[in-house]
Amino acid sequence: MRYRPTALGYLRTDVSGLAQLWDESEVRRLAQRLGYDFAGLVIYDPLSGRPPLARLRAQATKLAAEAVITPGPEHFPHGQIPAALIQKLDVITVHPEATYARPAIPGISHPASGIERIPPVPRR
Repeated sequence: MRYRPTALGYLRTDVSGLAQLWDESEVRRLAQRLGYDFAGLVIYDPLSGRPPLARLRAQATKLAAEAVITPGPEHFPHGQIPAALIQKLDVITVHPEATYARPAIPGISHPASGIERIPPVPRR
């Protein structure tokens, strides 16, 4: 049996609106096409009063997910994928289809994340 990394889906009800079922199916379809073991969707409703990404982070940690798939960057606050999320998970968008990969070595920032690289410790 081949190992398949785990992925979660994430969307906001206020962004998807009437297209929510379509967005959900697009996320599932992309997860399958990319070979992920799809663990389910985290659906955020702003009326809940909770922080937007709290449940996503908790589920990703609990399931040891390696990626989150979302319909698009507009599902994140201010339409931007949080750099802190990219540090923990690969973030994959359906439209446009793109992958924002986490750094291979923890502590090294991703060039596209907008976070500065941690400087090396000087040798004596």
